[in-house]
Amino acid sequence: MSNSNKVAVIFTGGTISMKIDPRIHAAIPALSSEEIMAMVTNIEKFADVEIINFSNLPSPHITPKIMMELTKLVKKTIAKDGITGVVVTHGTDSLEETAYILDLTIKSEKPIVVAGAMRNSSELGYDGSSNLAAAICTAISNKSKNKGVLVVMNNEVNAASEVTKTNTLALDTFKSPEFGPLGIVDNDEVIFYRDIVSRDFIDTETIESKVALLKTGPGMNSDLINFCIESEYKGIVIEGLGRGNLPPEMIEGVKKSIEKNIPIVLVSRCPTGRVLDTYGYKGGGKHLRKLGVIFGGNLPGQKARIKLMLALSTTKNMNDIRNLFEKDEYSQI
Repeated sequence: MSNSNKVAVIFTGGTISMKIDPRIHAAIPALSSEEIMAMVTNIEKFADVEIINFSNLPSPHITPKIMMELTKLVKKTIAKDGITGVVVTHGTDSLEETAYILDLTIKSEKPIVVAGAMRNSSELGYDGSSNLAAAICTAISNKSKNKGVLVVMNNEVNAASEVTKTNTLALDTFKSPEFGPLGIVDNDEVIFYRDIVSRDFIDTETIESKVALLKTGPGMNSDLINFCIESEYKGIVIEGLGRGNLPPEMIEGVKKSIEKNIPIVLVSRCPTGRVLDTYGYKGGGKHLRKLGVIFGGNLPGQKARIKLMLALSTTKNMNDIRNLFEKDEYSQI
């Protein structure tokens, strides 16, 4: 049966391709892409599916360099004339990072959708096939054009730039805590409720992997920042306290990093809300801004790290990097 919609499904691994190994009583990569697609019943009524095998990796094994290799494959695939859209299956642990890299580095009006599973195929209620079906229905819709990369899980559609994994086991773990989902998949059709106002694009095919992510707690000092400097990290993202503040003992390390032209991007450890230079005490946002710290808006630490990795692959200029993070969020400051 031929269909006017052709979707390329790129398999990378993750729980969606796992089942329980009875010898070790734990889930391991086991299912082939063909076996997974066979569970997506009646999908041939909606689209012709082209299977592309990229990898069969658990998502903690996927590195930023592997993510960039995947980006090249998605770019090449989405550019083909006969392809309506691309779906990428992925393990959920690092799904949001891969989706965000794809979103930041690919310009295409065609839909690119990332999906995964929270339960492996040996468990009751395996969600891999339903998530994959919803992702394909999203990828063939004209409404999904020019939306950037989308993440479809549990019949909800979220933007790659906003979505995060919020729970270790829940089927509805992928949420956009700041703004909510873009839409839903209902009765095999995608319905959008809102759009993304602005999207970033970083034109690169390389990535700077040596970027650290530190989380702040009361009483922390500069030891970890100094370690990053000595270990020749190229950038540091810090999840600060509250509105974007640091304990005063961390300031020495912050100064040293910026003096060595190692950018520090500040976000909050709070799950929602943006950082701002509200407080003027030592270690407060106003003090940090004067030192040259870059403010990361409402990005969580893991996304700010991805963005800084991509930025550093194109420039070492601190002002250019600052502009990439602050141009929309802080245009009035």
